[in-house]
Amino acid sequence: MPVSKLAHYSIRTMDLEQSCRFYERILGFKRGYRPPFDFPGAWLYKGGDEADFGTVHIIGVDPDNPAGLTAYLGDKALPATGTGTVDHIAFLATGVEDMWKTLQAEGVAWRDRTVPSLGLHQVFIEDPSGVTIELNFPAEEVTGLAEAHPAFDRASINAGE
Repeated sequence: MPVSKLAHYSIRTMDLEQSCRFYERILGFKRGYRPPFDFPGAWLYKGGDEADFGTVHIIGVDPDNPAGLTAYLGDKALPATGTGTVDHIAFLATGVEDMWKTLQAEGVAWRDRTVPSLGLHQVFIEDPSGVTIELNFPAEEVTGLAEAHPAFDRASINAGE
């Protein structure tokens, strides 16, 4: 039985609302149906298709009442920050200029990299829990910006670097 696609990824956090706001405001996810588990959390969807079970599952860690989470997912220590053994999560995206503006307006640091052989321009950010997210845009979007704006200066756009 081959794997057909990613169903979701889950992030444990001490601040459920801060993490949800990040995925909603920065990446455009929307909260949707989540089963009534016995621990705090939210399921976030892209495109509103709840048939796909949500792409991002935010798991709220309540240190005063860990029983529900422990019973369902096991007793795992919450790392201070970062992605643990998973290095990063990547999404395909469009609209790099709008993303830069959003990141700048929200005060989110980022770094850019173009991979010409793949035709990709990558923007790397971190969510509030320190999970690295890679956004892959068509490289021609950056080329198009440079052509449309001769004074285009990536350093001035990329204030988050």
